[in-house]
Formats: sequence, structure tokens, C-alpha cells
Amino acid sequence: MPGDLVETGVWRGGTAIYLRAILAAAGDTTRTVVACDSFAGLPEADAERFPMDAELRLHEHPQLAVGLDSVRANFARYGLLDEQVRFVPGWFRDTLPKLATELDAIAVLRLDGDMYESTIDALTHLEPLVPPGGFVVVDDYGGIDACRQAVTDYRAAQGITAEIHAVDWTAVWWRKP
Repeated sequence: MPGDLVETGVWRGGTAIYLRAILAAAGDTTRTVVACDSFAGLPEADAERFPMDAELRLHEHPQLAVGLDSVRANFARYGLLDEQVRFVPGWFRDTLPKLATELDAIAVLRLDGDMYESTIDALTHLEPLVPPGGFVVVDDYGGIDACRQAVTDYRAAQGITAEIHAVDWTAVWWRKP
């Protein structure tokens, strides 16, 4: 299956590091892990455009703001900081439209943006790049109503009927037919 491995919302980098480790273990030198994050925490909710985000107030949690240097150091600690890792710093609304024009395909798209805005932005710009057989994984689907609503709205608007499978109490995935 063609495509890179993209994560939107990397926090300390754990899942993106794991994705890079999978590529290393498989000897895959053709794909890139793309780690998208503000590296400054979550944005303040735009309650006018995304009212479901207003009550979350996630921008007030400093523990969610892990800087790019710290994430890079976490990759380096495992010997996985190399040319197959690309960091895309900034708010998704600003960075993902451009990123979508730079990628050919996404084999695995993992979303961990918590908020409606972050989730809908990632789906809108990146999910169309997932080819048939590719995977979309959404963290927070079962734990944050705003995230779940963004997924529901996007899938309905795009006519996506692929079955949603639970990973655990909060994360889900589907495979594009």
C-alpha cells in the first residue's frame, strides 16, 4: 500500500516514534513519518465556529504543550530521529492545507487532536489522501464528544460507510474500502 504514516497531535511523540520503529523493523526506507502538532498545546476554542469545543478549555492545560525540541529528543533517544521523520509545527488550520498538497498518499492517518476543530481539519485535508486499503485511526473518539461529532459529521458529509472498529475505550479505526 502506498503512502506515508501521518499523525496529527503527537504530544510527546510516543505513537509517531512507534510508527518510525515499525518502518525501521520492516526495513522500509521509502516512507516518512509525518508528525503534525503545534508543539505549544491546544488552541483556544473558536466557540463561534465550533461550539462543541468551547467547554473543553484544553488550551488551559500546560501539560499538553510539549515543545518540538523535547519531541525530537524523544525520537533521538530511540535512535529514530532521521530523514524519515518530518515535523510539521503549527495549528492544523494553518499547516494541514499546505501539507495536503505536499503528500502523495497516506497509508495510515492517526488523529489525536482532541477537539472538533482539530479533528475536522485533519479529516478534511488529509483523509482524502488515504487510498483504498489505508487506515484512519482516531484517538479520543470514545472519550471526547466533540471529537466523535467531528468524525460523525465528516463521515456523513463524505458518504463514508466503512465500519468503525474499537481499539479500546476511546480510540477507533476504519479501513477505506
